[in-house]
Amino acid sequence: MHATAFVPTWPWLFPFALLLASIAILPLAASHFWESNLRKLGIALVLALPVFLLYVRHDPAALGHTAEEYVAFIVLLGSLFVISGGVLLTGDIEATPRVNTLFIAAGALLASFVGTTGASMLLIRPLLSTNKERRHVVHTVVFFIFCVSNIGGCLTPLGDPPLFLGFLRGVPFLWTLRLAPAWFLTNGILLLIYFLWDRAAVARETRQDRLRDRLEVRPLRMAGGRNLLLLLGILGCVAWLPFPTREGAMIALSVISLLITPKGLRAANHFTFHPIIEVAALFSGIFITMLPALAFLQAHAAAIGVRQPWHFFWATGTLSSFLDNAPTYLTFLALAQGLGLTPEVVGVTHRVLEGISLGAVFMGSMTYIGNGPNFMVKAIAEERGVRMPSFGGYVVYSAAVLLPLFVLVTAIFLL
Repeated sequence: MHATAFVPTWPWLFPFALLLASIAILPLAASHFWESNLRKLGIALVLALPVFLLYVRHDPAALGHTAEEYVAFIVLLGSLFVISGGVLLTGDIEATPRVNTLFIAAGALLASFVGTTGASMLLIRPLLSTNKERRHVVHTVVFFIFCVSNIGGCLTPLGDPPLFLGFLRGVPFLWTLRLAPAWFLTNGILLLIYFLWDRAAVARETRQDRLRDRLEVRPLRMAGGRNLLLLLGILGCVAWLPFPTREGAMIALSVISLLITPKGLRAANHFTFHPIIEVAALFSGIFITMLPALAFLQAHAAAIGVRQPWHFFWATGTLSSFLDNAPTYLTFLALAQGLGLTPEVVGVTHRVLEGISLGAVFMGSMTYIGNGPNFMVKAIAEERGVRMPSFGGYVVYSAAVLLPLFVLVTAIFLL
């Protein structure tokens, strides 16, 4: 995170707040208008322009660092999106609660090793295909976002960007295995809740749809397996190459994927660039408008009294629900390092770093903008005809299911 003496006054938080409000309200109030990625980009840039001009005058270096972070963020998401879109899992097995739960469980485990974005893009399409005969599938996509796109990614630094940034700052590679008990507890409870929820949802399906689901069965098969090697290449780039060599290599691997994957395979996978363009458009504004928010936090967080592990869990997590969780992680890590704590790991205690890490990874699941894959999964589901909740509707889901669970995590691991 770029350290700066420039701290905007609180009114400069309004562009970020307005952008969040647009993301929350416009899909409901003006759904046709909001369908256009060009309009999304226009709104994002209009709200970002005053902040951009402010920082050009007072802190251009911060803009440079933000541009670098944005490029790295979008290139990584885009590369994983393009390459995983060349892997086609076909077939249609019966969409029972057991099958759906196993899908989500496998994705939660895979997320820590190929990243939350990679796991999300590999599995969301076959999960939607498996459930295409069913009408009640919104909860399945929501729990997929909870487990696969977020909470599953905390076991290794490759799972989620904030943990990788921590690794670059000196956190040992295997340190994240300390988060395994919280990973098992949280995912285990979520999978149990999902299984019971899906059993109730199956009972609401019509007899005809349940019959179609049982009869229209084809075994799962994988095509485009060469792209799995390219995904390993992406992981190698992230682990060993510096910016911008890393981004150049990832773009090259994406181009190779586009060249070696038959167009028919991507067409069968319903692959389009719309979801990643939507993410790039909205996050172009988010990365700029969040600059005053992060600077304001850095200047005033100490006065809030954030000192205990559970403080860091909720403070990091709350901001990670709305801000990009990678710079939020670095902000609170820097705050913790300045408190003079016992230097057990990178200048802080193990439990404080656990609070920061769990907050950044887990609470990215609270909103559609908390983590990059969230919006992508939502967009892919909507392309397949799933009527996903609005921004506010999704928050109702996450608050009802996740907040009690995070209280339990706090009580067991952080108090």
